[in-house]
Amino acid sequence: MTISVLTRRADFLAANRGLRNARPGFVLLTRPNDGQGLRYGITVTKKIGNAVVRNRMKRRFRELLRAALPDHGLADHDHVLIGREGGIERDFEKMGKELAYALDAAREGKGDPARRPRRSSKRNPR
Repeated sequence: MTISVLTRRADFLAANRGLRNARPGFVLLTRPNDGQGLRYGITVTKKIGNAVVRNRMKRRFRELLRAALPDHGLADHDHVLIGREGGIERDFEKMGKELAYALDAAREGKGDPARRPRRSSKRNPR
């Protein structure tokens, strides 16, 4: 089974409309991709830390996904991991178990409840 990497912004935006599973160190997004195989992407924003911290977190996520996706990944789905605050200090083995749990929940169609829509920065004049 080949695992490919998401590179296009449109794929990340599409995954954001999929199933969401939040864990303490990351958020896992999963979405069917119309038969394009098993794909993954990683996002770590500047809120997490400087470039050194973000790259370290991305390396950890890449390794977690390489270990978990062949066994627990959903076929013909996109998987996107979003880094959360505190994910860099979190125990690696614990994160691996949490990722396996999140992938199993996604397989069963279980996700976290939908988030509230963001408020726009423009105020509505009344």
